[in-house]
Amino acid sequence: MDLYHYLFKFIIVGDSCVGKSCILLRYTEKLFRDEHDTTIGVEFGSQVLKKNDKTIKIQIWDTAGQESFKSITRSYYKGSIGVLLVYDITNQQSFHNVQKWYNDVNDQAASNCTIVLVGNKTDLESQRKITTIEARALADQYKMQYIETSAKTNQNIDFLFETTAQLILDKIDKQLIDFANEDSGIKLGTLQKQGKEGNKDKDNNCQC
Repeated sequence: MDLYHYLFKFIIVGDSCVGKSCILLRYTEKLFRDEHDTTIGVEFGSQVLKKNDKTIKIQIWDTAGQESFKSITRSYYKGSIGVLLVYDITNQQSFHNVQKWYNDVNDQAASNCTIVLVGNKTDLESQRKITTIEARALADQYKMQYIETSAKTNQNIDFLFETTAQLILDKIDKQLIDFANEDSGIKLGTLQKQGKEGNKDKDNNCQC
């Protein structure tokens, strides 16, 4: 049984070797591996969290960064409500390619998706090539939230997913999500449906 209020579909995108799979592994299994095989196509994980008295199940699709897998990974963009766009703070090229990934997401993902720019590998601060100020400026330009993380030390990993989920809940509260659209990236779980039925019963029992 789907014991959650909402199911959110997330994808993680960005260049190869920026730490996308490590972020997924750290969040879903609380593990870190120094050596991680390059993702072939996509990897998948899920996690449940509570926010604003709501139980949310997050399905997370980690996409390959190589150009040769673009045709495969683009198919997973469709219907994603949360997008983690990851670059490596020690890799100038991965930051330069953020705009390309952003454009891909806008072309393929849900129209009202929430995109968060993620500067990963803060454990390598001494090798940093991209300043926080530079990254925040780019995030502001494209109206993205910006969060720096380290999958190795677990810095801000939970915070990243919780913040993204909160931003999506805020859109739901403001009625900015069209649930009738099957590509919205959100599915209603049993708890949410039960809540709606309960509210209907209360309305039917009211005294005029």
